[in-house]
Amino acid sequence: MPTTNAMHQRILDNLTHAVLMFDANLCLDFINPAGEMLFAVSAKRLIGQCAPALLPADSHLLEAIEKGRDSGHPFTEHEVQITLPGRRELTVDCTVIPLAAAGSDSGLLVELQQMDRQLRIAREGQQLAQQETLRSLVRGLAHEIKNPLGGLRGAAQLLERELPDPALKEYTNIIIGEADRLRNLVDTMLGPNALPQKEPVNIHQVLEHVRQLVSVEKSGDITFVSDYDPSIPEILGDRDQLVQAVLNIVGNAVQAIGKQGEIILRTRAQRQFTIGQTCHKLVCRVEIIDNGPGIPEDMLESIFFPMVTGRADGTGLGLSIAQSLINQHGGLIQCESRPGRTRFSLLLPLDQAGHRAGSPQRGAITEPHQPATLRHSA
Repeated sequence: MPTTNAMHQRILDNLTHAVLMFDANLCLDFINPAGEMLFAVSAKRLIGQCAPALLPADSHLLEAIEKGRDSGHPFTEHEVQITLPGRRELTVDCTVIPLAAAGSDSGLLVELQQMDRQLRIAREGQQLAQQETLRSLVRGLAHEIKNPLGGLRGAAQLLERELPDPALKEYTNIIIGEADRLRNLVDTMLGPNALPQKEPVNIHQVLEHVRQLVSVEKSGDITFVSDYDPSIPEILGDRDQLVQAVLNIVGNAVQAIGKQGEIILRTRAQRQFTIGQTCHKLVCRVEIIDNGPGIPEDMLESIFFPMVTGRADGTGLGLSIAQSLINQHGGLIQCESRPGRTRFSLLLPLDQAGHRAGSPQRGAITEPHQPATLRHSA
């Protein structure tokens, strides 16, 4: 039987939450392996350092530790944004437990539970639910619009036959043409109505095809950087639909950049990754990154909705269609943007079938090597 201390050590070593112990001077006495992973630094280098040296002066975590020391009372703060060495920003649930009354020399116990993954899964699940609700709403609206449009078009055709003066047919032709235009617009808002014809597809061939298409049409000095992981296996998908989804996003990036800029096409593999509520053993992440002006913050939550656009001449349908196409492949498109850097991430499952996500699982990004980077400019 292991001793009590050895058993306690085993428990601490196998916790998935980071556990840190500080002395009365807020110097680190102990950190478990989960804490080493969180800080991305070994315990040997961390132990003995004081909290102000470990954490930036503006770190919320440092404020919480000092608050626990001064108050002498345990407390928990949820979804706290903290800054770690290297200016990494994480969201954690933070629990601070003074090991004795305020003013004593017993120190503090700090427990950090990283919440970024759970928040991402919840946000993606909400996004997928919103997309499905929106599609149902648009389908219902389309039905209500297309029925009277069909009657209007039919009446115009009957009227055209009865008109004595051929010159008057110009007006009925306008009615018929506009009815057809509205019908086509509604069909476009509905997005793809054909199920994907899935077969093994090389995602890098899809990206290179889109790059070549855009390079022929674009004007100005735009550089494409291809940063691919050649170890990614083929995707089971519809090549034409994947080309359309990528083309819609790259086309938006070209228009955002204008005459000069850079677009990065990057692929990476991720293991044990959850999309919505389904955990996949292996996922392909396709990133399309541009250095344009960025997307206004107030638009980021709605850019995948139909008819939402930041351009006067835009239809607001490209990103909505791209999201629908990737959704049909069991995937999802994410976006993050700031001035000078906008990144769209297309997440596509590489396994045949995922499983429902239950308790949180550990996920890791697999980057066995730094893939070759190619630059293409025109």
